[in-house]
Amino acid sequence: MTTHVKPQDLVVPGQLLAKGDYHCGDGTYKEHEEVFASVVGIAKVKGNLIFVVALQGRYNPKPRDIVIGKIIEITMNGWLVDISSAYPAMLTVMHALSRRDATRASDDLQRWYDVGDTVIAEIVAADRTRDPLLTTRGRGLGKCRGGTIIEITPTRVPRLIGRKGSMISMLKSEVKCDIVVGQNGVIWIKGDPNHVVIAIEAIRQIEREAHTSGLTDRVREVIIMKLADKRR
Repeated sequence: MTTHVKPQDLVVPGQLLAKGDYHCGDGTYKEHEEVFASVVGIAKVKGNLIFVVALQGRYNPKPRDIVIGKIIEITMNGWLVDISSAYPAMLTVMHALSRRDATRASDDLQRWYDVGDTVIAEIVAADRTRDPLLTTRGRGLGKCRGGTIIEITPTRVPRLIGRKGSMISMLKSEVKCDIVVGQNGVIWIKGDPNHVVIAIEAIRQIEREAHTSGLTDRVREVIIMKLADKRR
């Protein structure tokens, strides 16, 4: 068993990654005993599993993911939500309202969520046979009130969050803003307008430089410098 790349190497489709008894993960394919990259991304090796974290791509919904979406339609029993995926998600009355509110919701669903509202939700179910099912019944879930929405490539979300939440914790601490990161690449930010601007600039830097090392320290230095400039 031999590898032809190092972990964190940037690879391109068709590039040889390894030879031997390796298992193919996301972003790879195997021909005979050779494993190749199928997408542009960052190579990862864990034991005998080799995979590539794509640098670009559409969000693929998974149960328990937290996502941020926009209400695009009110239906007979709930709401359709754009979650930046191939298909809209469904938020039913049962998964959005308390039992008491659900019994009197009737035809006035826009009292709770109207077309154009942005919501933070959790994916309850998602598979290839039906549209994703959401819930807004949970701590931190529900309608976004105020704040700013931005989007990044969904494949950059793990880098924005960081190992054990290190990157996003640093960002929140430095800019003193509320920040919710959806796994679908949609991000809600609320705080002092000047600090929100700095947070957005930092997030864009993380998105651009996601494949590089030492990123957390560089981002922190830029934030500190920009905050100092704002105080002058």
